[in-house]
Amino acid sequence: MNFDINEVLFQMTDAIKQNVAENWDEVKTPANNFLQNRKERYTLLADLLINNEISQPRFDSRMEDEKLIAEAEFHAIAVISKAIAQKAANAAIDIFQNAVKAAITVAT
Repeated sequence: MNFDINEVLFQMTDAIKQNVAENWDEVKTPANNFLQNRKERYTLLADLLINNEISQPRFDSRMEDEKLIAEAEFHAIAVISKAIAQKAANAAIDIFQNAVKAAITVAT
């Protein structure tokens, strides 16, 4: 399996949508903008782990940072609660992590 960042971003957007539910109309544009702005970073992190240029613990640490950044971004939208922002951020980053892990599993 090749790692397709565009497909992963689509899945991340869907995870956010599911978690913000009735607030999706307000969250959609900022969430999409946020993910597009992070696309290069996510691609770099995925490539580093897939190519064994970064350790799993280091990758996991970066993912925790990414969850906090996403949570802050979603919470800043102000139409959703902190709990919903956290849940949406966690769901999106979990999708990313699982896609990278799947790419590694297939490559080995």
